Amino acid sequence: MCVRFLSIALLLLSVCLCSQCFAGNRRHPSKGIVHPCCTRVSSVDISAQITGKPSVQKARGKCIEALIIPVRDGKACVDPSAEWVQSFIAKQQ
Repeated sequence: MCVRFLSIALLLLSVCLCSQCFAGNRRHPSKGIVHPCCTRVSSVDISAQITGKPSVQKARGKCIEALIIPVRDGKACVDPSAEWVQSFIAKQQ
């Protein structure tokens, strides 16, 4: 009876530990992979450093509305309402 009780207790403990491990993986499914998300923007003119086509980021969760622009050193998050950004977009069209 005692061995049976200990076996069941050990089984339940194992199930609880495994469920906690899987729950942790669901909270961070892409650990190690960074998804671009602008949480702040700059209004500094970086038009001379642009190397590619900008993409629009909509506000969602922690992400704010921004224009993600490829630059020499990676990507920059800029304010889509900045005067230089509006001028840059107008020239591109």
